[in-house]
Amino acid sequence: MSENDESNAYWSANVRLIQISLIVWALVSFGFGIILRPMLSGISVGGADLGFWFAQQGSILVFLVLIFFYAWRMNKLDVEHGVEEE
Repeated sequence: MSENDESNAYWSANVRLIQISLIVWALVSFGFGIILRPMLSGISVGGADLGFWFAQQGSILVFLVLIFFYAWRMNKLDVEHGVEEE
């Protein structure tokens, strides 16, 4: 595989990972916290309904998990494509 093809494959995988992370974040932040809140209002978590919990705490926790997932996956992707840090 040529260097240009390898570079394109690396960036394609990187962009795909970013897109997946953004979709998950949008689904949790806007979907569960705002759009689906009325459907989640019957489920109680810590004294508040689940939609409120996602809007206040859940989306932040999911965002933090996504940061660590992205860093972990990018390290693996770097090794797979031979561009890892020394």
